[in-house]
Amino acid sequence: MTSGQKADAGSGSGRSEIRPPDSGQPNSGPLELVSLDTRHRIWDRFFMVAPLVVIGTKEPDGTFDLAPKHMVTALSWDNYFGFVCTPSHGTYQNIRREKVFTVSFPRADQVVLTSLSAAPRCDSNAKPALAALPTFAASRIDGVCLQDGSLFFECRLHLIIDGFGPNSLIAGEIIAARAIPAALRGDDIDDQDVVRSSPLLAYLAPGRFCEIRESSSFPFPQGFTREPQG
Repeated sequence: MTSGQKADAGSGSGRSEIRPPDSGQPNSGPLELVSLDTRHRIWDRFFMVAPLVVIGTKEPDGTFDLAPKHMVTALSWDNYFGFVCTPSHGTYQNIRREKVFTVSFPRADQVVLTSLSAAPRCDSNAKPALAALPTFAASRIDGVCLQDGSLFFECRLHLIIDGFGPNSLIAGEIIAARAIPAALRGDDIDDQDVVRSSPLLAYLAPGRFCEIRESSSFPFPQGFTREPQG
């Protein structure tokens, strides 16, 4: 630790004071950080922004299950999509057996319907609440999507990676994708107008949600490109 840095963990308070190296310029004071105990799960201690989707799978009896997920992401610049699940859930078992699944992105005004897809199973292992959810058939796989969403994927199982504690990463290749016209970007429309005309539903884990209607262009540095260099 240099002479310009100071750290004081206190007497078990979990709070630390961190001072930057002395640059000869006055500063606004110490930046106080709170240490989180990683012996326990940290995710309930703060909020994170995530998409909220509904995963569709086929049950052993031929009916279809829908389940909300927020630990989701694109897995490549190519058409791969992934989400976190657990082997004890029907979604995981259905995908491992059927090798396909659908992804529906609900609109911001569909929070109640999305919540219904999280209803628990009854004694017969069925989800009666799913009867209230309007769906439509997938185009390339044996599956259904949530009606009135804004974006829909049909995925073929690519890989399942177990071992993230009790959870697993399920990766799929997107073999069909559809969207409502209002959600699509185009050369003749400003990106902000797209966001305003088709607001995005975001999940603020844990346990909150919001509607995104406003956005700003990200200030990438001049010459920035996502393509590999050299």
